[in-house]
Amino acid sequence: MAFDFKKEYKEYYLPPVTPSIVDVPPANFVAVRGKGNPNEEDSEYKASIELLYGIAFTIKMSKMGDHRIDGYFDFVVPPLEGLWWSETGDVDYDRKDDFHFISMLRLPDFVTKEDFDWAVETAARKKKKDFSKAEFFHYEEGRCVQCMHIGPYDMEPVTIGKMKALAAQEGLSIAIDDKRMHHEIYLSDPRKTSADKLKTVIRYPVRL
Repeated sequence: MAFDFKKEYKEYYLPPVTPSIVDVPPANFVAVRGKGNPNEEDSEYKASIELLYGIAFTIKMSKMGDHRIDGYFDFVVPPLEGLWWSETGDVDYDRKDDFHFISMLRLPDFVTKEDFDWAVETAARKKKKDFSKAEFFHYEEGRCVQCMHIGPYDMEPVTIGKMKALAAQEGLSIAIDDKRMHHEIYLSDPRKTSADKLKTVIRYPVRL
């Protein structure tokens, strides 16, 4: 049976709808950076997603090619994730044109930087597409407040307000900076799911 991040790490991918404090271990990702309104048809964000999945599926299918990855096991490509910020810090939902992002897909632990470089080169050759914007990204998130948000993306501030309230109650402050950001994990496909049923994990870094 293929390894599924959502099933193996339920604490991080399937949290409850009430906020909680978690300690998130470091992880590696395939990532693409960009900026601008993610809802625009030709946005950098939508272009980034194609690059992410192109590389992730190249790694997933590597067991069938000439490149052998040490410690390989079959896996389900994990949910799309994103780190978001603006020039002033956290995102402003009324100013989406000012958004900056790092869109990400988590990589299995056995994938090395060398394996990643091979996947970028292979995907570019097979798909006749430039994958040079993709990077091997190591993220150390640490202690966070997180919550499952159900509903439209534009209603996230309501859930975030509850998360900030819990952090304050626990004597913690939100710690968004240039190394830890507003983090979202998308468990629903907005093309196939009505807005009121979208499931999004929201995570904010905290500190004492």
